[in-house]
Amino acid sequence: MTGYAVTTRETAIGTVTIELKSVNSRFLDLQFRVNDELRALEPLLREAIMGRVTRGKVECRLSFGRKLASGNSQSLNAALLQSIASMQDQVRGHFADARPLSVNELLRWPGMIEEAEIGQDTLQAEVAAAMDNTMHTFIDSRAREGAALEAMLLARISDMDVIVKQIAPLIPRVIAQFQQKATDRMREALGLAQQDKTGTMLVSQDEALERIRQEVTLYGIRIDVAEELTRLATHLDETRHILKKGGQVGKRLDFMMQELNREANTVGSKAAVKELSDAAMALKLLIEQMREQVQNLE
Repeated sequence: MTGYAVTTRETAIGTVTIELKSVNSRFLDLQFRVNDELRALEPLLREAIMGRVTRGKVECRLSFGRKLASGNSQSLNAALLQSIASMQDQVRGHFADARPLSVNELLRWPGMIEEAEIGQDTLQAEVAAAMDNTMHTFIDSRAREGAALEAMLLARISDMDVIVKQIAPLIPRVIAQFQQKATDRMREALGLAQQDKTGTMLVSQDEALERIRQEVTLYGIRIDVAEELTRLATHLDETRHILKKGGQVGKRLDFMMQELNREANTVGSKAAVKELSDAAMALKLLIEQMREQVQNLE
């Protein structure tokens, strides 16, 4: 599922900014964009995400801007200053006309001004608080998308319910049509049971009747989709129940899509008339539309 959230938290030690964004993925894929000095906080971020997210490609960005230090929290790096002075004396010993470094140049020298260290515990507490706020917003954004997906899935389930109810009345009509065809075949088979010119019986009446009974049985098994329709209706009710119950439903709905697709395939393979074939195709199309979205659900 997609989602986005960003939090900027002003603290006594500086500004903490956390950004979360996710795109659809069947599995949980975490990526972190964290500066090296903040890398020790990555496990905290990972734990917060994994505690509330199970699917999606999630990117987390953490940045920290240190607050400008007051004068009493800054000091000169005495060791560095002494080293620069010594090197400057050596250089001027060879080049007497060399210009000495100015105060401004010395103060801007990398590492010359030392700032008070920020306690790791303090920084971790501030990042944890910012992450908590970010996760709330992030989950809310995903929940809104989930509600939209739920509405779409429920609409598809209703469409499938209509199709299943339309199929059921077709079965008796198909059976009746076959019975008429079977009767015609029986008359034809009985006609084959007449003697030929030599008086030899070509096919006995018992053999002809047995052949018809076999055809009726096999064809009846082939076109009987009542069991599949019952299972389809049951699976649709269960899918609707899972959606209404809420929570982490993605994997359970994945399984239901497999079962629905299995029954729709069977209905299609048993289709004896065009109406059944068209209905099975419509069911499979709706199931595929649902499957694409279900793979994105939490």
